[in-house]
Amino acid sequence: MASEPDPDRLRALEARLAKVKVQVDPPRTNTVKGFSQGEVAWRMVIELVTGMLLGMGIGYGLDVLFGTLPIFLIIFSLFGFAAGVKTMLGSARQLAQKAADQAAKGERD
Repeated sequence: MASEPDPDRLRALEARLAKVKVQVDPPRTNTVKGFSQGEVAWRMVIELVTGMLLGMGIGYGLDVLFGTLPIFLIIFSLFGFAAGVKTMLGSARQLAQKAADQAAKGERD
């Protein structure tokens, strides 16, 4: 049958395992904590599409109200696109700032 394990070998193994556990750092990502690249991309797409849909809705509503079907729809679609792009760029700037702050904090530690 199996004999009792050698205590010296077990202590040496535990020391090696402890040494390896201390050395292993979690992989660093370029995204903000809690967000993957896909989640950030979908957030930006949703912000852009939402801005466009709101602009189109407002433009269509004004066109129906005033009886000038394509004019306000086109104008507010462009405003909605511009607002969506502005919101999307603001989110990207905010996420980049958070990532830079975390990187600076990681370098100081």
